[in-house]
Amino acid sequence: MVRYEFELDDLARTRFAISPMWETAAAIRALRNPSLISLHLPWVKRIRSWIKELDLSLALALLPRRGYMADFLTPPPSTPLADFDDELELVRTTSEAQIRNDVEILIASGNPRESLRPYLEDPTAAVASLSEVLAEFWRRALEPDWPRVRALLEADLLYRSRRLTEGGVTLLFSDLHPDVEWVDGGVEVAMRCSDHVELSGRGLLLVPSAFSCQCPSGMTESPWQPTMIYPARGVGLLWEEAAAPSDALAKVLGRSRATLLSDLDAPRTTTDLAARLEMTPGGVSQHLSALRDSGLVSSSRNGRQVLYCRSPLADELVAAR
Repeated sequence: MVRYEFELDDLARTRFAISPMWETAAAIRALRNPSLISLHLPWVKRIRSWIKELDLSLALALLPRRGYMADFLTPPPSTPLADFDDELELVRTTSEAQIRNDVEILIASGNPRESLRPYLEDPTAAVASLSEVLAEFWRRALEPDWPRVRALLEADLLYRSRRLTEGGVTLLFSDLHPDVEWVDGGVEVAMRCSDHVELSGRGLLLVPSAFSCQCPSGMTESPWQPTMIYPARGVGLLWEEAAAPSDALAKVLGRSRATLLSDLDAPRTTTDLAARLEMTPGGVSQHLSALRDSGLVSSSRNGRQVLYCRSPLADELVAAR
């Protein structure tokens, strides 16, 4: 079990963030483990031919099937909505001392030294090659679907932020995951490893994940921000196609607006809706403005993104037969 010990300052400094690099690493790790990838089979089938020529050995050496994976590969994001290129630059510029430290932890955990030898012999060159592989994997496998994945993660952030506002940390952690519990001024996470982390005013970074979809994990070693990664809500629905609206609703609102309402069963951005429904962002924006003016859609800003969701009245209209 890992326990994060909170002080008063830590409650105020606990924050949320989305990490494209974490999703990239978790996706690569999941590809080697069928039990982790079952929820993402539609994505796997689509990207298999796109990545078959990529040599992922340098990445896989840092990402064993279970347990610790090299922390430097997934530096905790410093902003709520991190950019992949910015995170990749942090990986690329990792110090040799940090690389060797993380690799030695992997070896001590039972991972084969031979596969990790490039990081010990020439850490800078190995990470430079790794960065090229990560960038190419992101471009081929994740970037095309990132609006959809990001919308899922942003919806989770919106939900968690509301829980924190309405009921503090007790309500926030009450349904984060069955393995997570708020106990006597700290968060306890059921994990294979054991650690006791004094936050000491640093706060806890909470990162929802689509590809780490089974159990929470954490970063506890310095110099990193204490971090908990947890499965995002609604991952099982991530790859489902947009629901078709009823003919009756389409006759009242028009097919495009009815389709938009039907797909707003979770908060989504204009970009995500456009990608999911094969509409132009401009067209989606115009329809959303009309639906919002009529009280059928509400919007809320989350960082640089605006999330749209159905109003209670719209829920009734979509559910009506």
